[in-house]
Amino acid sequence: MGLSQGVTGLLCKLLLWSQPRRLISFRKVQSVPGNRPFLACFTYTTDRQSNKENRRTVEKLCQFSVDISKIRRVKEWVLLEDKTYVEEIASILQKLGASDTVIASILERCPEAIICSPPAVDTQRKLWQLVCKNEEELIKLIERFPESFFTVKDQELQKFNVEFFQELGLKNVVISRFLTTASPIFHNPVGKNKQMIQILQESYLNLGGSKANMNVWLLKLLSQNPFILLNSPTAVKETLEFLQQLGFTNSEILQLLSKLKGLLFQLCPESIQDSISFSKNTFKCTDDDLRQLVLKCPALLYYSVSVLEERIQGLLTEGISLAQIRETPMVLELTPQIVQYRMRKLNTLGYRMENGHLANLKGTKQEFESNFGKIQAKKTRPLFNPVAPLKVEE
Repeated sequence: MGLSQGVTGLLCKLLLWSQPRRLISFRKVQSVPGNRPFLACFTYTTDRQSNKENRRTVEKLCQFSVDISKIRRVKEWVLLEDKTYVEEIASILQKLGASDTVIASILERCPEAIICSPPAVDTQRKLWQLVCKNEEELIKLIERFPESFFTVKDQELQKFNVEFFQELGLKNVVISRFLTTASPIFHNPVGKNKQMIQILQESYLNLGGSKANMNVWLLKLLSQNPFILLNSPTAVKETLEFLQQLGFTNSEILQLLSKLKGLLFQLCPESIQDSISFSKNTFKCTDDDLRQLVLKCPALLYYSVSVLEERIQGLLTEGISLAQIRETPMVLELTPQIVQYRMRKLNTLGYRMENGHLANLKGTKQEFESNFGKIQAKKTRPLFNPVAPLKVEE
């Protein structure tokens, strides 16, 4: 303890000497819970800050080894609040099994937690426990997504939506993911969410989907893109009608919906029209050819004209022709930086993209690395197997 505190103390002095013309005060906490950095036990204030900050709040946070400087940098306004609940919020987290280190981390990253009323936080705890297996899983979620947990509003509405999603057949693990990464859908009126679900079901059936597979399709779509529920029924209908006007068959539209994970409904017909018009003019293709391009690379529907221009130009700069891009349009899903990196790697093996097919360039990072490994293995493979028996005619 003596050595680490001595080093930390020296660092503190250096920090203070570099701040002239400021009134500086230190306050040491009696006990340091957990293994938090020693520096976190001190507060650094200026005369301006000390006159505004809630001194009691700062002291209570220091008792839990919260690094006050982190809060001051990002959400200093929390320290100016008259009414805070540091001890009460920490107590709720402790009862869930959070260690002192975890509590400090949560309060540093989401300091607004201390202005939430304890009853509201306790209600939120009960709500999240509806989809968590145990308290250990719950505290891990809170630690990873504190801001989502401490958004304590529309709690009754959130509960109704949780129950609705459970009745719909979504697994609790999926609903918990929605709570942490797609929280806006829980602030939607339940009636609106139900209406959107009904529109999606009707659209699936109208496009030729089978009733037996409808629920599986719907749940998969929601799990991939829950934000689809934030769209309006009118927007969904307009997008489907627009795609039909472009000549896409019902089965092709279903295919696009699955590939784009519902992102299609978040696009407006005007932006789609701009993108496909640009693609048609660039590749000089017929309407039928254009539809085949889009089915191969649905990204052509949602990339803006500026993005498409940048990516096509990047490929042309690397010596790739428009004919090659048209044959393998999926390469347009790659940024120019990724294209350059992959081409350099392939060039080290003597693979010249301008003379061949672009299949080895496209795909996810994992797919590319797998293909690269196969090409590399072929290049280094001996022309013959020295240990294989030679065929000799008798």
